[in-house]
Amino acid sequence: MIVFSQFLLLFVLSVWLQSSVANIKMQEAGIVPDVIDIAPNKTVQVTYPSGVVVDQGNELTPTQVKDQPSLHWEADENALYTVLMTDPDASAEFSEVRHWLVVNIPGNKVSEGQSVVDYVGSGPPLGSGKHRYIFLVFKQPSSIKTDVYISKTTRTGRTKTKARDLIKEYNLGVPVAGNFYRAEYDDYVPTIHAGFKN
Repeated sequence: MIVFSQFLLLFVLSVWLQSSVANIKMQEAGIVPDVIDIAPNKTVQVTYPSGVVVDQGNELTPTQVKDQPSLHWEADENALYTVLMTDPDASAEFSEVRHWLVVNIPGNKVSEGQSVVDYVGSGPPLGSGKHRYIFLVFKQPSSIKTDVYISKTTRTGRTKTKARDLIKEYNLGVPVAGNFYRAEYDDYVPTIHAGFKN
Protein backbone atom coordinates (compact mmCIF):
# COMPACT_ATOMS: atom_id res chain seq x y z
CA MET A 1 0.00 0.00 0.00
CA ILE A 2 2.84 2.39 0.82
CA VAL A 3 4.50 1.73 -2.55
CA PHE A 4 1.22 2.46 -4.37
CA SER A 5 0.73 5.68 -2.37
CA GLN A 6 4.27 6.82 -3.21
CA PHE A 7 3.73 5.99 -6.89
CA LEU A 8 0.46 7.92 -6.93
CA LEU A 9 2.10 10.90 -5.25
CA LEU A 10 4.96 10.89 -7.78
CA PHE A 11 2.50 10.66 -10.66
CA VAL A 12 0.43 13.58 -9.36
CA LEU A 13 3.58 15.65 -8.79
CA SER A 14 4.88 14.94 -12.31
CA VAL A 15 1.55 15.97 -13.88
CA TRP A 16 1.48 19.12 -11.76
CA LEU A 17 5.09 19.95 -12.69
CA GLN A 18 4.37 19.53 -16.41
CA SER A 19 1.37 21.80 -16.06
CA SER A 20 3.39 24.37 -14.16
CA VAL A 21 6.21 24.32 -16.71
CA ALA A 22 3.90 25.47 -19.52
CA ASN A 23 2.57 28.30 -17.39
CA ILE A 24 5.97 29.40 -16.11
CA LYS A 25 7.70 29.26 -19.53
CA MET A 26 4.99 31.38 -21.17
CA GLN A 27 5.25 33.96 -18.40
CA GLU A 28 9.05 34.03 -18.59
CA ALA A 29 8.87 34.56 -22.38
CA GLY A 30 6.53 37.54 -21.93
CA ILE A 31 3.61 35.83 -23.67
CA VAL A 32 1.79 37.00 -20.58
CA PRO A 33 1.10 39.96 -20.90
CA ASP A 34 2.14 40.51 -24.57
CA VAL A 35 -0.47 38.13 -26.04
CA ILE A 36 -2.72 36.76 -23.29
CA ASP A 37 -3.56 37.70 -19.72
CA ILE A 38 -3.42 34.22 -18.16
CA ALA A 39 -1.15 31.39 -19.31
CA PRO A 40 -2.58 27.91 -19.81
CA ASN A 41 -1.68 25.24 -17.28
CA LYS A 42 -1.36 22.44 -19.83
CA THR A 43 0.86 21.87 -22.83
CA VAL A 44 -0.35 21.16 -26.35
CA GLN A 45 2.01 18.69 -28.02
CA VAL A 46 3.08 20.02 -31.42
CA THR A 47 4.95 17.73 -33.82
CA TYR A 48 6.07 18.70 -37.32
CA PRO A 49 6.40 16.33 -40.30
CA SER A 50 10.14 17.21 -40.32
CA GLY A 51 10.39 15.38 -36.98
CA VAL A 52 10.92 18.40 -34.73
CA VAL A 53 8.71 19.08 -31.74
CA VAL A 54 7.77 22.34 -30.10
CA ASP A 55 9.02 22.50 -26.51
CA GLN A 56 8.16 25.66 -24.57
CA GLY A 57 10.44 28.11 -26.30
CA ASN A 58 12.95 25.90 -28.09
CA GLU A 59 14.53 27.29 -31.25
CA LEU A 60 13.41 25.85 -34.59
CA THR A 61 13.99 26.99 -38.16
CA PRO A 62 11.46 28.10 -40.78
CA THR A 63 12.61 25.14 -42.90
CA GLN A 64 11.73 22.70 -40.09
CA VAL A 65 8.25 24.19 -39.51
CA LYS A 66 7.14 24.81 -43.11
CA ASP A 67 4.44 22.11 -43.08
CA GLN A 68 1.33 21.93 -40.90
CA PRO A 69 2.04 20.13 -37.62
CA SER A 70 -0.01 17.58 -35.74
CA LEU A 71 -1.36 18.62 -32.35
CA HIS A 72 -2.48 16.71 -29.29
CA TRP A 73 -3.88 17.91 -25.97
CA GLU A 74 -6.05 16.55 -23.19
CA ALA A 75 -9.52 17.10 -24.60
CA ASP A 76 -13.12 16.46 -23.69
CA GLU A 77 -14.31 14.41 -26.67
CA ASN A 78 -17.77 16.02 -26.39
CA ALA A 79 -16.47 19.59 -26.52
CA LEU A 80 -15.42 21.91 -29.33
CA TYR A 81 -12.04 23.65 -29.38
CA THR A 82 -10.21 26.45 -31.18
CA VAL A 83 -6.50 26.36 -32.11
CA LEU A 84 -4.65 29.61 -32.76
CA MET A 85 -1.04 30.09 -33.85
CA THR A 86 0.23 33.66 -33.71
CA ASP A 87 3.48 35.65 -34.00
CA PRO A 88 3.43 38.72 -31.73
CA ASP A 89 6.92 39.81 -32.80
CA ALA A 90 6.10 41.00 -36.30
CA SER A 91 6.85 44.59 -37.23
CA ALA A 92 4.74 47.49 -36.00
CA GLU A 93 3.25 47.58 -39.50
CA PHE A 94 1.88 44.05 -39.19
CA SER A 95 1.21 43.88 -35.43
CA GLU A 96 0.55 40.20 -34.61
CA VAL A 97 0.56 37.81 -37.55
CA ARG A 98 -1.98 34.99 -37.50
CA HIS A 99 -0.36 31.83 -38.86
CA TRP A 100 -3.18 29.36 -38.25
CA LEU A 101 -6.73 29.33 -36.91
CA VAL A 102 -9.06 26.35 -36.70
CA VAL A 103 -12.42 26.47 -34.89
CA ASN A 104 -15.12 23.94 -33.99
CA ILE A 105 -12.60 21.13 -33.46
CA PRO A 106 -14.33 18.07 -31.97
CA GLY A 107 -12.13 16.90 -29.09
CA ASN A 108 -8.56 17.15 -30.33
CA LYS A 109 -9.29 16.08 -33.93
CA VAL A 110 -7.90 19.19 -35.65
CA SER A 111 -8.49 17.78 -39.14
CA GLU A 112 -12.24 17.67 -38.42
CA GLY A 113 -12.41 21.33 -37.40
CA GLN A 114 -13.22 24.37 -39.57
CA SER A 115 -10.13 26.05 -41.00
CA VAL A 116 -10.52 29.82 -40.78
CA VAL A 117 -6.87 30.67 -41.50
CA ASP A 118 -4.83 28.00 -43.32
CA TYR A 119 -1.46 27.10 -41.82
CA VAL A 120 1.58 29.07 -42.96
CA GLY A 121 4.94 28.43 -41.30
CA SER A 122 7.34 30.93 -39.80
CA GLY A 123 8.61 33.70 -42.09
CA PRO A 124 10.48 36.24 -39.98
CA PRO A 125 12.21 38.87 -42.15
CA LEU A 126 16.00 38.97 -42.37
CA GLY A 127 17.47 40.94 -39.48
CA SER A 128 14.29 40.92 -37.37
CA GLY A 129 15.72 38.56 -34.76
CA LYS A 130 13.97 35.66 -33.09
CA HIS A 131 10.18 35.65 -33.15
CA ARG A 132 7.91 33.76 -30.75
CA TYR A 133 5.40 31.45 -32.46
CA ILE A 134 2.63 30.64 -30.03
CA PHE A 135 0.06 27.84 -30.12
CA LEU A 136 -3.03 28.34 -27.95
CA VAL A 137 -5.92 25.92 -27.48
CA PHE A 138 -9.29 27.15 -26.22
CA LYS A 139 -12.34 25.18 -25.15
CA GLN A 140 -15.30 26.83 -26.87
CA PRO A 141 -18.47 27.67 -24.92
CA SER A 142 -20.50 26.85 -28.07
CA SER A 143 -20.15 26.36 -31.81
CA ILE A 144 -18.59 29.30 -33.67
CA LYS A 145 -20.37 30.62 -36.74
CA THR A 146 -18.06 32.20 -39.31
CA ASP A 147 -17.78 32.41 -43.08
CA VAL A 148 -14.23 33.78 -42.95
CA TYR A 149 -11.62 31.73 -44.79
CA ILE A 150 -8.04 32.84 -45.42
CA SER A 151 -6.02 30.55 -47.69
CA LYS A 152 -2.31 29.90 -47.39
CA THR A 153 -1.68 32.22 -50.35
CA THR A 154 -3.41 35.19 -48.71
CA ARG A 155 -1.67 37.68 -46.43
CA THR A 156 -4.76 39.91 -46.04
CA GLY A 157 -6.52 39.05 -42.79
CA ARG A 158 -3.40 37.52 -41.22
CA THR A 159 -1.69 40.77 -40.31
CA LYS A 160 -2.74 43.50 -37.90
CA THR A 161 -4.46 40.93 -35.69
CA LYS A 162 -4.50 40.44 -31.93
CA ALA A 163 -5.12 37.21 -30.05
CA ARG A 164 -7.01 39.22 -27.42
CA ASP A 165 -9.47 40.49 -30.06
CA LEU A 166 -10.13 36.94 -31.26
CA ILE A 167 -10.60 35.71 -27.68
CA LYS A 168 -13.13 38.48 -27.05
CA GLU A 169 -14.95 38.06 -30.39
CA TYR A 170 -15.45 34.30 -29.91
CA ASN A 171 -15.83 34.45 -26.10
CA LEU A 172 -12.99 31.94 -25.70
CA GLY A 173 -11.81 32.78 -22.20
CA VAL A 174 -8.53 31.39 -20.86
CA PRO A 175 -6.56 28.96 -23.05
CA VAL A 176 -6.62 25.36 -21.80
CA ALA A 177 -3.28 24.44 -23.40
CA GLY A 178 -0.37 26.16 -25.08
CA ASN A 179 3.16 25.87 -26.38
CA PHE A 180 5.62 27.99 -28.34
CA TYR A 181 8.91 28.03 -30.18
CA ARG A 182 11.30 30.69 -31.41
CA ALA A 183 12.55 31.08 -34.97
CA GLU A 184 14.55 33.56 -37.01
CA TYR A 185 15.21 34.01 -40.70
CA ASP A 186 16.66 31.18 -42.78
CA ASP A 187 16.93 30.55 -46.53
CA TYR A 188 13.38 29.13 -46.74
CA VAL A 189 11.69 32.42 -45.74
CA PRO A 190 11.72 33.94 -49.27
CA THR A 191 9.80 30.87 -50.49
CA ILE A 192 7.09 31.53 -47.88
CA HIS A 193 6.79 35.20 -48.82
CA ALA A 194 6.73 34.39 -52.55
CA GLY A 195 3.71 32.13 -51.93
CA PHE A 196 1.48 35.07 -51.00
CA LYS A 197 -0.68 36.42 -53.82
CA ASN A 198 -1.96 39.40 -51.79
